[in-house]
Amino acid sequence: MPLLGGVRPPIALLCLLIVALAGLTAKVLGPAGEPVVPNAVLGSQQHFAEDGAIALRASIDERVTDLNRTAAVLNAGKYTEPERVLSDLSNTYQKWTGTTVLDLESGKVLAARGETIPLGWLDKDALTGDNALTPRMVRLKTGDVRLMTMALLDWKDRPQQLLIASNSLSVPAINLGPFRSMAVVARGGEILATAGFEQAEALNSDAERDELTFLQKQMSRLSEDAAEETEEDPVSAREPGSRGYPGVSGTLLGDSYNGRIATAGYASLASADPEQRKSVGAGLGLTVVAMLPVVQEEAAGQERELYGLIAAGVLVVVGLLAAALLWRAVQRPLLALFLESRRLARGDLTRPVAVPRWGEAARVGAALERLRAQLAGGDVEPSTQRTGRRGRFGLRVPLALTAFLLLLWCVPVGLLLNRTDASVSVPSTMVNDQRDRTDLVADRVRRALNEAQADLASMTRLIDPSDADTASDVLSDALREHTRYGSLYVLDRGGDVIARAGDEPHAGWGDDEGTKGEDAPLIRVTGEGGKKPVIQAAAAVPEHKGMTLVGEIRVEFLNSLLARPGLGEVRVVDAKARTIGASDGFLAFEGLPRDSLTDLVKAGGLRVGAGPVENGLLIREGRSVTVAAAAPFSGGGVASDIGWTVVSWQNAKHFEIAAYEREDRSVLAGMLGLALIVVCLGWIHLVVVRPLRALASSAEKLADGDLKTVLYPRYHDEVGAVVRSLELVRQQLQARRQNQARRSAEPRLGAGGR
Repeated sequence: MPLLGGVRPPIALLCLLIVALAGLTAKVLGPAGEPVVPNAVLGSQQHFAEDGAIALRASIDERVTDLNRTAAVLNAGKYTEPERVLSDLSNTYQKWTGTTVLDLESGKVLAARGETIPLGWLDKDALTGDNALTPRMVRLKTGDVRLMTMALLDWKDRPQQLLIASNSLSVPAINLGPFRSMAVVARGGEILATAGFEQAEALNSDAERDELTFLQKQMSRLSEDAAEETEEDPVSAREPGSRGYPGVSGTLLGDSYNGRIATAGYASLASADPEQRKSVGAGLGLTVVAMLPVVQEEAAGQERELYGLIAAGVLVVVGLLAAALLWRAVQRPLLALFLESRRLARGDLTRPVAVPRWGEAARVGAALERLRAQLAGGDVEPSTQRTGRRGRFGLRVPLALTAFLLLLWCVPVGLLLNRTDASVSVPSTMVNDQRDRTDLVADRVRRALNEAQADLASMTRLIDPSDADTASDVLSDALREHTRYGSLYVLDRGGDVIARAGDEPHAGWGDDEGTKGEDAPLIRVTGEGGKKPVIQAAAAVPEHKGMTLVGEIRVEFLNSLLARPGLGEVRVVDAKARTIGASDGFLAFEGLPRDSLTDLVKAGGLRVGAGPVENGLLIREGRSVTVAAAAPFSGGGVASDIGWTVVSWQNAKHFEIAAYEREDRSVLAGMLGLALIVVCLGWIHLVVVRPLRALASSAEKLADGDLKTVLYPRYHDEVGAVVRSLELVRQQLQARRQNQARRSAEPRLGAGGR
């Protein structure tokens, strides 16, 4: 008998899989305790650090690009006095803590604004070679670290000058919430800047001050660990084939204090698109660490472990019943047929065939008995009486009963056990993180719009409206450099386009609001009724009153700023709560999908309904819980007063909360049970039931006298062995019939001879 074929392997596999599934069920459905910190909280800290790293990297790259662009604009024009250079720079970009222009030949400072920039770090390597004018990190006497960005000012017949701008490496100025802190860490674990601790320094009690000291020590230790982790190559740090954050990111657990444990997420600065453009910020070797102390979770109750053990025990009992049913209804009759058919093939015809009671096995057994009678009685004529019953369903009935028994376990476990509803408790940390990350995205979008308008203001210095061809060439060059724009064009006082590059311009600047030229807002949205909102930014062309440079910002660029993992669906809406951009697909100027979200936006992001924290809201509808947050634009720049709000929401099921994880595990156990049914019972149906039904038909035809059809075994198993035995019986019957025909013909031949 074969070891890998026939009826035994699928039944044995069924038993093994049931035992394995029972063990898995006991382990995952009834853990003895939950992790001290939910995975959802750890993952949120990682996403928070990634958002901070993206914002810091974009901020550094934008500062470098802006300074280089300003130098290029100045070099293309006439000589400008150093004081005028710094004045125009501060009016266009309000982002540097200090600026300086010095003479390269003499090293003399020609002009300075803001904080004093030390020059001791300037050397030959900083100005020549492959690393010429590369940004440098410099520590001031106060202990603060500044990023020094340099650009060369070079006019014809004028000594070369060096434009230096310094800015801090602090994380974006957003609301981090109480006790949340972020740090910018250099290679080796040195903390360059922190944010968040200053909000807790106003605490008065000794216990709170002790906790603050503890957190500061934890930040120092975790920063060293994070810097060590980010030294790994980003490709090898992730699983093969995985995507997500392009740099190295992860989570860390610190020590506990007064029932709180320090959790941290870290992320190295990485280029947004490494294949297209090298990032200056990504090359500085910086890491952003976000830390938050959270309350440790209590161990789960023993009743959950009991539920898992009960479910596993019930599965074992059901599995034993199913295996016993298959053994009694399928395996034992088939093995009996195998033995009986082999006995007949060997010529043992002394005792009747033991015919099974029903199904295909009964039909085959009845046919074997008729064949035995034919072989034993010497009468080769087929008998017209059949003793086996031709069942319509046969062995499919025990298979269906077995599947029903297993479904009695799979369906309740998958659909009823550990089910959640709207009463699920969502950690307040998750709601706070949703709010803070939404605030961070709003800050990114606001800064991007401010940068877009500042770029236009810088471009206006290169545009001469009197020369349309040259102006169009300048706009084309700028459009290739700035992917955020879909089109750039210059409008005269009457709103006519005199130079353009990129896509066809939409509505004229100020047409929809009855304002023209410089009276129009610097950033606005038009295009109602169209397929896409038209986001326009503008800057007046100096020395040409009424002339305006307009740039239409691509909606795709805005959408790319909103897509962040772990934040759900994110949208930018105007003051009327109409959609301007979204992380997923949207219709132009459509409303928000829920009235509660609209109320949250119109309330300015403040608490609405049952929201546990400001700017955060829990929406409980039916059996689902949705976490939402809204962050209106705030801060400086021309985009701060346009009335836009970033709103985000996601189903709490997406969080790795223990209740949802148990529900998912229950569903997984039920699905594994269904897969077990399909695989094992399907295997039995394919290799046993179907061949046995065909065998029953062939055996009945043979017993009815069909001795011409040769029987070929398809498989080397029990059914195939019965087929081989029937073929031997057929050959014996055929030989006996031929002998009888020959003996009956001999008397007739003898009589004819006389």
